[in-house]
Amino acid sequence: MKITFILPGIGKKENEKYIKTWKMEPLTIATLKKLTPNDIETEFFDDRLELIDYNTPTDLVVISVETYTAKRAYQISGEFRKRGVKVIMGGYHVTLLPDEAVKYADAVLSGNAETIWEIVIEDFKRGNLKKMYSGRPQILNSIPDRSIYADKKYLPLSLVETGRGCPFSCEFCAISSYYCSNYRPRPIESVIEDIKKSNGRYFFLVDDNIVANPEHCKELFSAIAPLNIKWTSQGSLTMAKDKDLLKLMKKSGCDTILIGFESLDERNLNQMKKDWSLKIGERDELIKRIHDAGISIYATFVFGFDYDTPSSFERAVEFSLNHDFFFAAFNHLLPFPGTPLYERLKYEKRLTSEKWWLEPGYKYGDISFIPRNMSPEELSCRCAKARRDFFKYSSIFKRWTKLLLRNPDPLLSMIFLSQNINLKLEVDRKLSMPIGSGLDEFPK
Repeated sequence: MKITFILPGIGKKENEKYIKTWKMEPLTIATLKKLTPNDIETEFFDDRLELIDYNTPTDLVVISVETYTAKRAYQISGEFRKRGVKVIMGGYHVTLLPDEAVKYADAVLSGNAETIWEIVIEDFKRGNLKKMYSGRPQILNSIPDRSIYADKKYLPLSLVETGRGCPFSCEFCAISSYYCSNYRPRPIESVIEDIKKSNGRYFFLVDDNIVANPEHCKELFSAIAPLNIKWTSQGSLTMAKDKDLLKLMKKSGCDTILIGFESLDERNLNQMKKDWSLKIGERDELIKRIHDAGISIYATFVFGFDYDTPSSFERAVEFSLNHDFFFAAFNHLLPFPGTPLYERLKYEKRLTSEKWWLEPGYKYGDISFIPRNMSPEELSCRCAKARRDFFKYSSIFKRWTKLLLRNPDPLLSMIFLSQNINLKLEVDRKLSMPIGSGLDEFPK
């Protein structure tokens, strides 16, 4: 038996390479490879890096699907199914919309695969594949099999999972909906074994909020410290309330941390159910504490909430430049299916398309709802302008000099310069990235 794993890209543009900063190794595929019995042959096509061989001799195709890649995934599935090959789909989008996904696949797997993958394979072998499977939200101690990445050129960043979910309930967050505002840490001994086996120099610890459980993450950082690695992850600004936690983070090798500020307007934070961030202390002081600990910040902002005006973008850019952030993202609000935001905008009749991810001609930079204080086109353009303003060469140079004072590590300096320049050059390319292959119809 042979299984073909596929990771779809967001879209395909003829004669143009994929966005460089989006080429991280797909941890999901390596995890599925590990869970697959050794007597089954496997292969992997990464749609972001290579052409898919639709005529490859295989028994089963398995596709991991996110909302932005759903249209492309359905198109890929159609190509294999018309050749008589069975297709199984899973991932966040499939979990949130299994009834949609099953129209384009022979079977769908919602939730996490660890507890049910072997059952799915056995059902397929017996010719008894069910239409829908549901896995439990559980992290097992298995170490991903990264041999499936052989000969593929990803960013020099090794991914190791440390936890799933987040305890907060932000209105727009698909992760919060997926895990019902729960956080599940991975066993520390499994994390340490995974880091040791990955042989990486720089790590992205995959976690929706690595400081969600303060006592657990302190134990984790203490266990990581002797490994002498460098790492980055995602976390909430709450980390700055605990100076001992910041010291442990730095001692364990944390160089940068992604923090979602989302908005600087209290009314927006209340609307998005992130008002808890208003109660943790003065924002500027908390940022200073993180920087003083030698940790740089990747700040993210979201625009399109009801109290955003043109001045909101200028304020966020000025705030980001004043704090010399390592990176900053200025994103438009996105109503992911299954989130409270999606349901609210649908109720208010403000969605321009209830299935924007399947809409013909839809591009990555398009807006799928009607903002209160500007047109969809203006929202998209102002997000792009904010990115251009932040990633000006003068800004990159100024922030680089501040980084050298905070952390003179040559590797971090190289990452800063290369990735800031890549992000500068990719602003317009991302905006015009088509969702899907550019085809408006799905293959039958």
